[in-house]
Amino acid sequence: MTDVAALAAHLASHPHVTGKRDIDVACAALALTQNSPGRPGDDAAAIADGDGWQLMATEGFMNDFVASAPWFAGWCAVMVNMSDILAMGGRPTAVTNALWAPDVATAQEILRGMKDASAAYGIPIVGGHTNLRTAQPQLAAAIWGRAKALITSFAAQPDDVLIASADLRGAYAGDGSNFPAFLNAPHERLRGDMEIMPSLAEDGLVTAGKDISQGGIAGTALMLAECSGVGITIDAARIRPPDGDLRRWMTAFPSFGFLLTAKPEHAQSVLSRFHKRDISAEVIGSVTAGSALTLINGTTQHLIWDHAAAPYLGLAPIKEPIHA
Repeated sequence: MTDVAALAAHLASHPHVTGKRDIDVACAALALTQNSPGRPGDDAAAIADGDGWQLMATEGFMNDFVASAPWFAGWCAVMVNMSDILAMGGRPTAVTNALWAPDVATAQEILRGMKDASAAYGIPIVGGHTNLRTAQPQLAAAIWGRAKALITSFAAQPDDVLIASADLRGAYAGDGSNFPAFLNAPHERLRGDMEIMPSLAEDGLVTAGKDISQGGIAGTALMLAECSGVGITIDAARIRPPDGDLRRWMTAFPSFGFLLTAKPEHAQSVLSRFHKRDISAEVIGSVTAGSALTLINGTTQHLIWDHAAAPYLGLAPIKEPIHA
């Protein structure tokens, strides 16, 4: 049986989880709340446009990662942004980049990764910024998309079930925190998988959701809980790590993974959308009243984080109106 006290303590202090605290610094400096335009705290900014929403997101990458794995970083520049659009119930339309490199050869390898991902996912690269006169490679990319119906981070409700989905047809790579499932995958399959999230949004089957980001299941659940102003309980016994290592999987970054909430009566319909595409999806917990992210196993439970006592993103719902 999993030692939930030890695992909860590990998760609360893990760099992949605590790294998301940097978002709080930026939001405070810009005086942003979840009521600001675009609703900070979501995976992409959503701007109302006619009968739908324009979506916008951006990602930047650590210099060491770009230097050590330039092709993979280029691919991730497209893939990670794509996941943010899908998490909102949208379909990606185009990507731009900002690239710095010390020489042409380094830049070409990064751009090759972006080009390969663009072809695989069918998302055009439409421009960007390039500088080949810098001491170290750096990479950021932005994406646009469109949604007919939104999945947000703000609408999880007590008594919803918590669903984790991930494509497990892959293996750990690099430092062991990334789990790519796209290598050697047919492009047709990747593009078909991209339709799952928009279809869930348009059919109204989920109440809230996020893509499983660098914070893993633990960090993503905490972001979702704070943004919705709820608690979340995760049942360790229900999670199926690809290699059986729960401690590793709870902070891993899958190339295609989402954490969703749904009404219990819709859970099976949500699961079946993923299962029909041979993608793992399971109910792993529930949404509760309060502000605690809790890990349980049988009758044993332990707190990972209380976002009311220790704000995580600093983007909890504003309970009372602010008067001048």
